[in-house]
Amino acid sequence: METDGTRRGRNPLQRMFVFLPGSGRLLQIIWPFLVIVLVLLLLANESMHILSAARAYSEGESLWSKGQKRAMFHLVRYSETHSEDDYRKYLEAISVPLSDEKARVEMEKPDPNYPAVWQGFVEGRNHPDDIPGLIMLFRRFRRLDFMAAVIDLWAEGDRHIAELTQIADQLHARIASGRTSTDSVLPFRDRILDLDTRLTPLTDKFSSTLGEATRKTGFLLLLANLAIAGTLVPVGIYLSYRLVRRREEAERALKLSEERFNLAVTGSNDGLWDWNIDTGEVYYSPRFKELLGYTEREMGDNVEAFNSRLHPEDKPAHEQAIDGHLQRGGPFDIEMRMQTKAGEYRWFHFRGQALRTAAGRAMRMAGAMTDTTDRRLTAAELFAEKERAQVTLASIADGVITTGTDGWVEYLNPVAEALTGWTTASARGLPLRGIVNTVDETTRKITPNPIEMVLREERTIEVSATMLLVRNDGSEIPIVQSAAPIRARTGKIIGVVLVMHDVSRERQYVAKLSYQASHDALTGLINRTEFERRLGLALKSSAELSRNHAVMYLDLDQFKVVNDTCGHAAGDQLMRQVSAVLLKRLREGDTLARLGGDEFGVLLENCPPDHALRIADQLRQTVSDFHFTWETRSFSTGVSIGLVNVKDGPFTLADVMSAADAACYMAKEKGRNRVQLYHAEDSELSVRQGEMEWISRLQKALKEDRFVLYAQDIRGLDAGREHGTHCEILVRLLDERGELVPPMAFIPAAERYNLMPAIDRWVIRTAFATICREQAEGGTVFEICAINISGGSIGDESFLDYVREQFARFPVRPQSICFEITETAAIARLDKATHFIDELKSLGCRFSLDDFGAGMSSFAYLKHLPVDFLKIDGGFVKNMADDPIDRAMVEAINSVGHITGKQTIAEFVDGERVIALLREIGVDFAQGYGVAKPRPFGRRLQMAAATG
Repeated sequence: METDGTRRGRNPLQRMFVFLPGSGRLLQIIWPFLVIVLVLLLLANESMHILSAARAYSEGESLWSKGQKRAMFHLVRYSETHSEDDYRKYLEAISVPLSDEKARVEMEKPDPNYPAVWQGFVEGRNHPDDIPGLIMLFRRFRRLDFMAAVIDLWAEGDRHIAELTQIADQLHARIASGRTSTDSVLPFRDRILDLDTRLTPLTDKFSSTLGEATRKTGFLLLLANLAIAGTLVPVGIYLSYRLVRRREEAERALKLSEERFNLAVTGSNDGLWDWNIDTGEVYYSPRFKELLGYTEREMGDNVEAFNSRLHPEDKPAHEQAIDGHLQRGGPFDIEMRMQTKAGEYRWFHFRGQALRTAAGRAMRMAGAMTDTTDRRLTAAELFAEKERAQVTLASIADGVITTGTDGWVEYLNPVAEALTGWTTASARGLPLRGIVNTVDETTRKITPNPIEMVLREERTIEVSATMLLVRNDGSEIPIVQSAAPIRARTGKIIGVVLVMHDVSRERQYVAKLSYQASHDALTGLINRTEFERRLGLALKSSAELSRNHAVMYLDLDQFKVVNDTCGHAAGDQLMRQVSAVLLKRLREGDTLARLGGDEFGVLLENCPPDHALRIADQLRQTVSDFHFTWETRSFSTGVSIGLVNVKDGPFTLADVMSAADAACYMAKEKGRNRVQLYHAEDSELSVRQGEMEWISRLQKALKEDRFVLYAQDIRGLDAGREHGTHCEILVRLLDERGELVPPMAFIPAAERYNLMPAIDRWVIRTAFATICREQAEGGTVFEICAINISGGSIGDESFLDYVREQFARFPVRPQSICFEITETAAIARLDKATHFIDELKSLGCRFSLDDFGAGMSSFAYLKHLPVDFLKIDGGFVKNMADDPIDRAMVEAINSVGHITGKQTIAEFVDGERVIALLREIGVDFAQGYGVAKPRPFGRRLQMAAATG
């Protein structure tokens, strides 16, 4: 019930006590004891300070005595040894009592120089923390008898020290003059010993007097503490007693008032509340708490107990009502939701009135709370039921008509009005047959009246067959209808409801969906799914009836140029125009389909091979003659066509599509804008078709993670050098049966169809993860791991970022990774390869140029590629023992590599003869089956291979 305005109206102490219930009363009771405790704490602290100072004097006296004793000892030795070292030790020892004397003399002055006092005590070897206490005790208690006796003994001791100093000076002068006979020194020694005899009892007396003074000080402090405590405690008890008596009298009066108030409150079913605006205290009657599900002790009597249970959405309205009543005097009458102990929110009606001062300021507010949840729920349910019925009938997508038991119309919803052409006002009181006239869609006969059927059979009637509704204007709409009885609570039928569903739109949707499912949205041609369905039927007829069919796969040659130059809108327009041109050149009954992108399919049914070839060439020529114009630009077009005659062999649907695709690809490779006829015996086409079959296999293998890594050691050939462990990581494929597939079986297809970047990413990610796992599990860790990168990955702009991400993801040292790129791939993309190498070398990676020497311009491009290793092409290495030309090539590559600062690696090393020749030439590393065979990369794969 508290608002921001009322909170701001309080002083800080009042605001604090709002959050500390009863703290004002508590403070009134305990403040005398707080004062007593505070005074006693201050007195105890001062006592400890004084006793600490007395202890400091005892320690200072001990230092003074030790200095005096040591001084006399060293002075006597000096009289015997005449050694300046003994005299120096005497001076060092006597400085302690002399420094203390300086401090004492300065403190005796009316206005002492405290820095000088401090310096004297420090030179007297007193601890700096004790010096303030020494000064305080001297200045404050100098005139007290026990302290005065201590200081007088100190002064007397200082006079003896002065006498000792005079004797020491005379002795030093005599010894320094060289007159050091025993007779001349003996009197000085006697005087020193005599002085020591007089100082000893004085020192003892000083110690005992100081101890007595300390004990007296402690005793006086104890008496002072007891006296003050004995005075303050009774005073505090008396004051507290008076406060308690007053509080008891007030509580008795309040209890009497509360008893009277409770008698009035318990007679009411409402919950009452009383809010003291100034203090923030709130009274909630037992009934108030009971309405919220709480006992009297479970709910606190404060504003927070109310605010925390108020629904968040009702808080703004509550604050506005409170402020309006307190500030402007408006009525406080509002319904709000409160959370009960069970966690549910219930509605309550709150009314209240403020009690104001003579100046009009509200200082207190009281009111009542009534539970209105049940009334609101009942009203809401009745309203919702009525609204739901009206809204349902008005918004339902079907036409609804209600009639009485006599079959006369009572109500039409808006949909029924639109279907029949009648309004509720014009149709009410008419027979249903005059409003709803339906005929059978096939026979055109009048259908039975469903209202009569419901009244006769007393059950719901559903008519699933489609019929035609003849509207008021004579038009017809296809509908299905059902009818059900309307019953009273007693079960008696009091009417019938007829529901009519318009199916004309559904029929349109079905037809549209059927068309969209089988046609391309851009060109209006049939799509791949429908084309393959028709092709399947054609294949079936070819097998069963020995008919000749032909299939063409068309790929536009200039589509990408138009798309990249003029945008996708131009490309879409080109596709539409080419589709129209192709359709004109086909026979009636032939099928033209858009298979995807810029690819088309043609099915020529019942077409001999020669005629199919002529049609294919006509289509090619038609597209060649077509010139596409977009805005101010004109483009010539072409098409590559793969033709397959279905009768040439037993084909499945996949076989035909694959053969046509392969033939089309060959047409593109042989110069584009031509027709390639498929022949099963054509080896070149078979290879291409086989590569195309690898596409889906490789994509599936990537999805199912069926690649594995192998590693082949690369061994250093110079026995006198420490090369470290070095290997090349190789990729293998596990086929569907779990058998290993060598890389040359799938790498060419992956490179041709741009799948190598995806495989390269898998290799890098898996290799990095394996290296990290081997490091963590103590497996084999190579100092350098070489990973092959394809030309497609070098040309992929996102691949470099991917490599950086893997280094960030896995804790792999970049210095341990060497990326291998082939010479041909590097030269084909020299600028991108150089950028790729520079970026990763900046991280610390190394690079190796693979198959070096295979290209015609190897040496010319070598200086442009900042690689670390040259891998000599294995074609030269494997025959170098028998072919002098191959050996000369290896020597030349090795020599150029060393001159350019690169290390060389020989591939395909298969025996000791080759290894010996490579050592003789000076090649750095060797790799091949003669060095080490590939083995699974990582300890887990090695163990799996061993157990397998």
